[in-house]
Amino acid sequence: MQHSNIAVQMYTLRDFSQTPEELRTTFQKVAAIGYTAAQVSGIGPIDPVLVKEYADESGLKICATHVPWNRLENDLDAQARQHQLWDCKYVGIGGLPDEYRTSQQGFRTFAKQASEIAYRLKEQYGLQFIYHNHDFEFERLDGVTGMDILLNESNPETFGFELDLYWAQSGGADPIEWTRKLEGRMQVVHLKDMAIVNRRQSFAELGEGNMNYKGILDACRETGVEWYVVEQDVCLRDPFESVSISLDYLRRYIQESTK
Repeated sequence: MQHSNIAVQMYTLRDFSQTPEELRTTFQKVAAIGYTAAQVSGIGPIDPVLVKEYADESGLKICATHVPWNRLENDLDAQARQHQLWDCKYVGIGGLPDEYRTSQQGFRTFAKQASEIAYRLKEQYGLQFIYHNHDFEFERLDGVTGMDILLNESNPETFGFELDLYWAQSGGADPIEWTRKLEGRMQVVHLKDMAIVNRRQSFAELGEGNMNYKGILDACRETGVEWYVVEQDVCLRDPFESVSISLDYLRRYIQESTK
């Protein structure tokens, strides 16, 4: 893990990234905080050429995305070309479409279909499909979790993962155990902490919650994670301050782990 492998998830800053002017300013603020990369998700309908221009202008690499599943199903070539324009290898989806969520068969059907699309992305375009979880994947469906189905019944050569550590914890799973289970198939990880605020579970900046992030990050390093993406779905303070706090935590971790 190095500073250059840390990115911010633009979904965290979505309220400040809906127009070209907002996106340009937000990229500049992200770079000023100290980030060198970003995952593109949640931004407004902005010309991909401008997105790349503004990212380059701010010195930010686009490391990954989240795109709607139906665009991968129905317009794969255009999505692939956009990622190639952005020099972005990792094509992510932010969650399982609703129609697949309620049964083992639904998860199996998705695992098969996504593996086929992931194969095309890799073989035709040199891109990597990654799947981002929430907590519902850890619900047991007749004794088996959806996450286990996705892991065991997708193509390990093409279907990658983007484990969201907060949502794994929320689903009752062990984030460290799952980081190790996904070794070799998880190139991107989502980092956010979990706090208790007024007796309720809450999103928090790294180091501001109760998750074992020292152990989690150690496991990520040991299993070869490439991109460490800071995300916070909801911020209880200014989102730019939140992503700055999380980056400071990761910087301290890097310093302490190299002593």
